[in-house]
Amino acid sequence: MSKLIQYKGVEICQEEQIVLKDVNIEVTSGEMVYLLGRVGTGKSSFMKTLYAEVEPIGVQAEVLGYDMLRLKRKDIPHLRRKVGVVFQDFQLLTDRSVEENLEFVLKATGWKDKQAIKSNIHDVLSQVGMENKAYKLPHQLSGGEQQRVVIARALLNSPGLILADEPTGNLDAETGKGIMELLYSISQAGMTVIVSTHNPLWPEMFPGRKLIFEDGKISEGK
Repeated sequence: MSKLIQYKGVEICQEEQIVLKDVNIEVTSGEMVYLLGRVGTGKSSFMKTLYAEVEPIGVQAEVLGYDMLRLKRKDIPHLRRKVGVVFQDFQLLTDRSVEENLEFVLKATGWKDKQAIKSNIHDVLSQVGMENKAYKLPHQLSGGEQQRVVIARALLNSPGLILADEPTGNLDAETGKGIMELLYSISQAGMTVIVSTHNPLWPEMFPGRKLIFEDGKISEGK
């Protein structure tokens, strides 16, 4: 198993306030990891350090082979291509169809071959059960369908890591369960998936490793 994330003696700050201290974590390929804790315990801040939105401080902080303590600005886009992010509030372009949303991301990350773009979009939409909705605009989709498109978008560049920040936060229980089922199946296929959630049921229904965020620390859950 290769180590995708290695943090040793890491401190994470937001607006000059220490949010997390003495973070020592390793995540290996193929793991399903849950970040559990109340609002404001640092789950989102920790996730943001994984795609260089927040800068960690410390002894060692490596993500997908990148040294996050010495990461150059020009390397950030390369790192972000390898990290698929699933946002709670979707962040889809409202004036473009599903296919155009995905095409926009591929072109922005350097894809030029029209046939390869089309084929990749079809593959990821099939993976999330949305291949028949490529022509629809986001407002024509339900919340659950929009979140499936967001997961498809996260898969576009075959990332080494999927980060899902409260992916079921805006969905009803049944729809949320479908989204978690999908993320779990992606992890079962060998992708590392990290999910931040308030819902203690998900780790019971879809087993994975639990990291507990409390009192400025991260500890392993049982």
